[in-house]
Amino acid sequence: MSQNRAVNDAVARVASEKVESGGVPGVVAGVTTDKETISLTAAGVRSLDDPQPMTTDSVFMIFSTTKALTGTVALQLVESGDLDLDAPAREYAPGLADVQVIEGFDVDGSPILRAPASEPTTKQLLLHTAGFGYDFFNEKYERLAREHGQPSIVTATRKALETPLLFDPGTQWEYGSNMDWAGQVIEGITGKTLGEAMRTRVLEPLGMDDSTFRPTASMQERQATMHQRTDGELAATDFMLPEPEVEMGGHGLFSTVDDYLKFIRMWLNDGAADDGTVVLRPETVDMATQNHLGDLRVKLLPGVIPSLSNDAEFFPGMPKTWGYTFMINEEDAPTGRPAGAAAWAGLANLYYWFDRQNKIGGYWATQIFPFADPESVGGYLEMETAVYDALKG
Repeated sequence: MSQNRAVNDAVARVASEKVESGGVPGVVAGVTTDKETISLTAAGVRSLDDPQPMTTDSVFMIFSTTKALTGTVALQLVESGDLDLDAPAREYAPGLADVQVIEGFDVDGSPILRAPASEPTTKQLLLHTAGFGYDFFNEKYERLAREHGQPSIVTATRKALETPLLFDPGTQWEYGSNMDWAGQVIEGITGKTLGEAMRTRVLEPLGMDDSTFRPTASMQERQATMHQRTDGELAATDFMLPEPEVEMGGHGLFSTVDDYLKFIRMWLNDGAADDGTVVLRPETVDMATQNHLGDLRVKLLPGVIPSLSNDAEFFPGMPKTWGYTFMINEEDAPTGRPAGAAAWAGLANLYYWFDRQNKIGGYWATQIFPFADPESVGGYLEMETAVYDALKG
């Protein structure tokens, strides 16, 4: 059996077993090399309330796997000389001019705010060291939402962006709405919406025709339904990302696994699309996939809002850093993923990785809250392990 066939069979087996065991309602999973997609499989149904089967062209709200695409546009602007990563980000996104740091809350519950010691830069936005957080991972943000009406970032409103910093820029790593602000930087430089800039610079060159902040009627017809797991039981919901006032660079895209594999393939192919179009220069790809956190490290994400996320950490105990713009594992992972590979995830239990050393990467897509669902993330890790086992023969 060829290596590619072995990988394809392994991915299909993991996906079907995860559905047949009742772990997930439906899943689309795929794997690509630097040359081609070698596995793309669908199992189960799009919704527990509808027997319509999951298909490989099913559309997903991809949440934070949006971030790497936004980061790619930012890197292109660095290449062209239009973006200085070390300049204050407010030079491109004026809405950052008056940002403050929240120290806590006073006795009457009012936020205690102060000026930051330095201004956040776009580099810090891309690395999640600028100081922005998420209410589902941070108690101060959750309190701002609960007691002060701060809108959730998923509302995709301008007001949702207007949150304080949790610390002085550059002093800590905190996962949050930093990439949504990076999207505002891109809009300020290009004079276009983030979606338009992304479409012309990344999506069209890669042939990602089913990826957008505003899904077409055809995409809506193929969309998988969001599910909620409560006390171990899954149920379909009516959750839908709203029509965005602001196209959020951190979470707002709709896409398919087939499309995302094209994006992963570009990273495996040193920045080139399938037709040879240069999306990123090879030296930019090399730079982006290195540690840019210095001595800081990625930390556990606490599930502050249990309906949206469990506590989440990939490979607990293993040191992990951040590139532009994804996690990088600094030791070999138990799945077979080598040190130096890149990966990240989306809130509704979507997961990807790419390994430039072995020229392999993959994507696992479900629509399940809360994040770090043991069944879905377990299936993803089983898939990744099965892929490396197949490569070893």
